[in-house]
Amino acid sequence: MKLDYKAIGKRIKIARIRAELTQEKLAESVSVSPSHMSNIETGTTRVSLTTIVAIANALSVTVDDLLCDSVKKTRVQFEKDIAQALEDCNEYEIRIIADTVQALKEALRKDEHLRKS
Repeated sequence: MKLDYKAIGKRIKIARIRAELTQEKLAESVSVSPSHMSNIETGTTRVSLTTIVAIANALSVTVDDLLCDSVKKTRVQFEKDIAQALEDCNEYEIRIIADTVQALKEALRKDEHLRKS
């Protein structure tokens, strides 16, 4: 299995911004250089498990939050992502998103037999 370092980096960046930390502050708290933290966030470097755990702890997120794009069983994490995406939506936006999700689900299931071939 190959890890998606770009996706991991993107999730780290999102969590860092939500935590209102700069790259420099996060780098300092996990004992890496700011340039290494930048490379981690852009996915241009491999990040060690030790560093992933340190980053998760510094950002008060789980390792699952950061690695879910590289793990098969991640339903709970993606449900959490969806809930976070909906947090700031108004009633109209929620209604449109719900209709879109329902239509997408029906379309996916309609042609499900094609994926199994």
